[in-house]
Amino acid sequence: MSRLTQTPARSARAASRGHRAARARSGSQWAAWAFLAPVVLYLLVFYAYPLYRNVELSLRNYTVRSFVQGDAPFAGFANYAKVFADATFGPALWHTVVFTLVSLAFQFTIGLALALFFSRNFRLSATLRALFLVPWLLPLIVSASTWSWMLNSDSGVVNAALSWIGIGPVNWLTSPDWALWSVIIANIWIGIPFNLVVLYSGLQAIPAAVYEAAALDGANAWQRFWKVTFPLLRPVSAITLLLGLVYTLKVFDIIWIMTKGGPSGASTTFATWSYRLGFGNLVPSFGPGAAVGNLLIVMALVFGLVYIRVQRRQALT
Repeated sequence: MSRLTQTPARSARAASRGHRAARARSGSQWAAWAFLAPVVLYLLVFYAYPLYRNVELSLRNYTVRSFVQGDAPFAGFANYAKVFADATFGPALWHTVVFTLVSLAFQFTIGLALALFFSRNFRLSATLRALFLVPWLLPLIVSASTWSWMLNSDSGVVNAALSWIGIGPVNWLTSPDWALWSVIIANIWIGIPFNLVVLYSGLQAIPAAVYEAAALDGANAWQRFWKVTFPLLRPVSAITLLLGLVYTLKVFDIIWIMTKGGPSGASTTFATWSYRLGFGNLVPSFGPGAAVGNLLIVMALVFGLVYIRVQRRQALT
């Protein structure tokens, strides 16, 4: 009889524990959603909605009046066709590719060399690293204005230095042959500190025992770098290059302040072209400008997907 009375009691206690566990799980889920809500709201307001508006803007024929009133007619992909048929498209695409790849190559190479140099932890190493951060901390308008002054054809310090060694003045910002390289040089200078900081942090995460084992095996300095440092630094290098790529694709301030995309479009990229179409003319072309901006987004997205695929392959191997 006692067993019969104990069995329902045990069942009731088990059911009560199950209800409490279910309520605890439900409460934890609500807490998780509460923590996620600000992030989701931020992404929707500052990323999803602007992206939707930019896509919608590129699919309609907006004028200044319709932009305010919101009654622009639907145009489909006519704005994209107009952009592809424009004579500026080919040179702007080429300038964007050259500007991005050359900047990334030199920023990463110089940043890695400086990171290896500072990883020795010599005297004043921290102070010098802090000084190298100055270009990264300065506002872009200050950096671009400084480079414009330095590369000025008449009163710039660069041409003054060249004259001391017998080289004639160079029209850095007004010559079609030099304008693009001038903005590339300025962008490289600005991007080196970011690569230095990230790659230096990656080097600090490599155990010293690995280098000791390589030295015991007879590896010289170059072999230790190529066989130990570079492979172990690959994940950090990949994310550094990806972030640098996304940032460099959308660089606008430096080019616009230094050359405004000129002369004669010699330094025009997709970023400056998009701005000029949307805001740089008396009669703005909002649709084509948004289309060019979306092409930049697609380019960044493609490289991002390539990075994710490469990372997955490395994880599987």
